[in-house]
Amino acid sequence: MDLSRRNMAAPAAGGLTGVMNDGRPEDRIERVRRRTPAARTGPRAAAALRAPLLAAAAVATGLIAGMFFAYTFSVMPGLARVDDRTFVAAMQDINDATLESTSFMLTFGIAPLLIGAAAVVHHRLGSRAATRWILAALALYAVAFGTTMGVHLPLVEALDAAGEPGPDGLAPARADFEGPWNTAHTIRTVTGALALACLALAGTARERPRPWTPPSAGPG
Repeated sequence: MDLSRRNMAAPAAGGLTGVMNDGRPEDRIERVRRRTPAARTGPRAAAALRAPLLAAAAVATGLIAGMFFAYTFSVMPGLARVDDRTFVAAMQDINDATLESTSFMLTFGIAPLLIGAAAVVHHRLGSRAATRWILAALALYAVAFGTTMGVHLPLVEALDAAGEPGPDGLAPARADFEGPWNTAHTIRTVTGALALACLALAGTARERPRPWTPPSAGPG
């Protein structure tokens, strides 16, 4: 009787050792998480994608910003010197060539997707400073994108719908297009250049180490 009572009251040596080795529940969860393949491969995959995604986003944004820059300082100043008929015909041809360009449409549309993907990856890796710069680039590019779709595209469609205006319609067609187009284009040129600058700053961002705080003293 006494022996069986002692056996029932005392835990097995292996069970006691297992409880002591397990430690706190959160420690056991962390050990299991580290042994999970997805936990090991997730951060590694994100780290491997960080630099290529940011580089691709910068290249796509740079191509679009460069195109905007060329229009601002070369194409439009050159067309400002020609007569109304030449201006209207030239802009119609330029707009048709731009909208029919697969390279432009693909680059223009994929740039914000690459910027957004870079922001997600940097956020998952805990790169807060870089993430803020990338999100700023995304917001600036969104302004350029929205200006293009909301202002430039309707102006292009209106000029294309004018066809070949007669002598009396050339000057009004040019005036309705040139001024608003140039004003809106200045906005997207500036925002496109700033978006590229933000991506460059994201690539050089360094995280500040968190200040060490001593553990709070327990009671007693």
